[in-house]
Amino acid sequence: MPIIYLQHPVHGTKVASLDMEAEADEQNGWTRYNPDTPSTVEEVASEADVAPIARRGRRKKTDESVETPVPDFLAPQTDEGE
Repeated sequence: MPIIYLQHPVHGTKVASLDMEAEADEQNGWTRYNPDTPSTVEEVASEADVAPIARRGRRKKTDESVETPVPDFLAPQTDEGE
């Protein structure tokens, strides 16, 4: 049973275990590749052209602590009845 490596520009990589499966995948945009061969310079260059992910910073701390009021249904209840 052969192991066939496939890659897709949107879905990434996968392994097919049958030639029939690989042929069906190739009709859906998958291409065969050999993981033992080094990647080409074009692939590395295209990844470098991608804009870096914008990182979100942390919130700035305020000097004053802000207390939010506790809603009535969450406030502790006193037992006045018995």
